[in-house]
Amino acid sequence: MSTHVGGGWRVLAPFKIRDYRLLISAVALSIFATGMWTVVMALQVIAISNDPAALSLVATCLAAGLVAFVLVGGIAADRFPQRSIIILVESVNTAAVTAVAVLGLLDALRLWHMAVASAALGVAAAFFFPAYSAILPRLLPPEQLLAANGIEGVMRPTLQQAVGPAVAGLLIGATFPTVGAVICAALYGTGLALLIATRPVKQQVPADTAKTHVLTDLRDGFRFMVRTPWLLATLLFASGFILFIMGPIEVLLPFITNARFDHGERIFGFVLAAFGLGSAIGALAVSSRRLPRRYLTVMMTCWTVGNLPIIAIGYTASFPWMAFASFVVGMTSGAAMVIWGTLLQRRVPPAMLGRVSSLDFFVSLVFMPVSMALAGPLSKIISIEMIYLLAGIGPMALGLIAYLAARMYRDETAHPLDR
Repeated sequence: MSTHVGGGWRVLAPFKIRDYRLLISAVALSIFATGMWTVVMALQVIAISNDPAALSLVATCLAAGLVAFVLVGGIAADRFPQRSIIILVESVNTAAVTAVAVLGLLDALRLWHMAVASAALGVAAAFFFPAYSAILPRLLPPEQLLAANGIEGVMRPTLQQAVGPAVAGLLIGATFPTVGAVICAALYGTGLALLIATRPVKQQVPADTAKTHVLTDLRDGFRFMVRTPWLLATLLFASGFILFIMGPIEVLLPFITNARFDHGERIFGFVLAAFGLGSAIGALAVSSRRLPRRYLTVMMTCWTVGNLPIIAIGYTASFPWMAFASFVVGMTSGAAMVIWGTLLQRRVPPAMLGRVSSLDFFVSLVFMPVSMALAGPLSKIISIEMIYLLAGIGPMALGLIAYLAARMYRDETAHPLDR
């Protein structure tokens, strides 16, 4: 990706185009703000109601908004100007977080305000991803798309999962949660201004596209998924994987760090940052090598064996061990995601890729709000340590079942990929 060609680095080629520079700058600010919001949301809710069930509610609203509208977002990206959708998304982000910041400064912020804001951010995210993917080919020549996707792929774990949470943890630790909300609102607002400065792109969506045609395409994509064992098994595993780990990470982790460390809000941010840093390193390491010959085996091993260190987070009171466990889980998860994305591109027919990718996003995330909703109440019934033990062992069992049921060990040898 960084091969030197024609006197310039290929990875930097997209930056020669003005509208791409504005777009990716806005995306970077938005990703950074989203990373900060993860910590701001958690600590703001704890400041309002120091109850895991309250944070479960707010986190579930965000996840539910995302899952409920992700397929609608894909249809919208095919039918309306993508630039307009992205601008609308950033407007919603700015308005929602600004409302939280203003209410916080007025000491009028309530739990239901946080729930509504989180739901709005989730719905906005559901519309952003397909619109962003669809607009890139209209801004860049085909030979620059790989570089653009690589830039976004490294940027997301770095800013959203590492730098954003760490900065928010430090900032809120020195001040209070509303200050973090003010900074997030400013970042989203600046991103919105950059998006408005972009030029409209030509609308290439056929005016006579029938709605039933889109639904038929989604149905065909679903049929392909069901009839492809390795794909169906992986997607079902991913749903269970998220059910086991999302609640413990998003809902219970801030309570663990607050209970076990003097500066819990900072530790919470740093532990999330370790996960993001590991994810970026894992993705970079895998993408720098050839695709493994046993690609399905390696992918499932990363998602199962690589997830076992999450158990340590539930038991340890040592920050270095907690951060190391988070780093390892992030690294193996990031590596698995790179392999998974490559398999979709290599083994799914090009004419089916968009629909399958949309269904992948939906099926993989369908249990995210369930996991967040269960984590808080479950922590009142069983110990935190037991929940994290299940979060480590559960995916291992599900992964083994998926691997054997789909006979992935035979599938990968029957379908070798050029490396």
